[in-house]
Amino acid sequence: MEIGFIGLGKMGFPMARRLIEAGHQLTVFDTREEAVEALLALGAQAASSPKAVADRTETVMASLPSLQASLEVATGQDGVIEGERVRRFVDLSTVGSRMAVRIFDLLKQRNIVQIDSPVSGGVGGAEKGTLAVMVSGPRTEFEAVRPALAVIGKLFFIGEKPGSGQTMKLANNFLSATAMVATSEAVVMGVKAGLDPKIMIDVINAGSGMNTASRDKFPRSVLPRSFDFGFATGLMVKDVRLALEEMKQLGLSMEVAEAVARLWEVVIREEGAESDFTAAIKPIEKQAGVIVGGSGGAIAK
Repeated sequence: MEIGFIGLGKMGFPMARRLIEAGHQLTVFDTREEAVEALLALGAQAASSPKAVADRTETVMASLPSLQASLEVATGQDGVIEGERVRRFVDLSTVGSRMAVRIFDLLKQRNIVQIDSPVSGGVGGAEKGTLAVMVSGPRTEFEAVRPALAVIGKLFFIGEKPGSGQTMKLANNFLSATAMVATSEAVVMGVKAGLDPKIMIDVINAGSGMNTASRDKFPRSVLPRSFDFGFATGLMVKDVRLALEEMKQLGLSMEVAEAVARLWEVVIREEGAESDFTAAIKPIEKQAGVIVGGSGGAIAK
């Protein structure tokens, strides 16, 4: 099918590439010329703006880094909302349920359907086509884009209520964020007491403490000290903040979420928004006076 794709970053580019490789005809837009040119070499066509993408395709997908970017691309001047041909806007970004509903309502005024489709699984999942794709929106419109979305991952239809996919994504990423900092604290505790962090991770993964951080992030990016898992601290902090906001709106108890959020605010302050989110262990190490992993395994400062 003919698809417009806006946002060719670390997640968007491999998703767009997979769509081209699956035989879909893509019209793409990004502010970075090198990303656009790389897809042109694979057979995509370029457009000069989100509106230009929406002038040429009925289905426009977007993978964008912030709430404001999604809002502007979807509903701003020269945005998708001004397109002459577009019928549906598939937002693969994480923007929270309130923003998703806002975009849904604005696009509805122009008879454009928003399909909320945040994804989880990181850059590796985007490259392999194994992302979890959490879809909410009109069922008939979901069915229309199902074949394309299936190229990028496993589909989960959350419901027709606008923003439901975002709520699911925030619940997922809150757990991922919690696993990362909780595992960091647990391993730093062991290293401070003299344990080998690699043995610790092996034991945790064989026992009841196993989680996505111990299973994936620590062996690949923390213990080798590469910190290159492929998801930015700034994006994780954005998701944690959105999850906390969602909980507050629902009137929920948030003791764990607030503690996790405080830890991530320390991480972004000390490591920066562009750091890999696996660097969350560094402020915890600093406070404890140890370094986890590396060629020496566990090094006391």
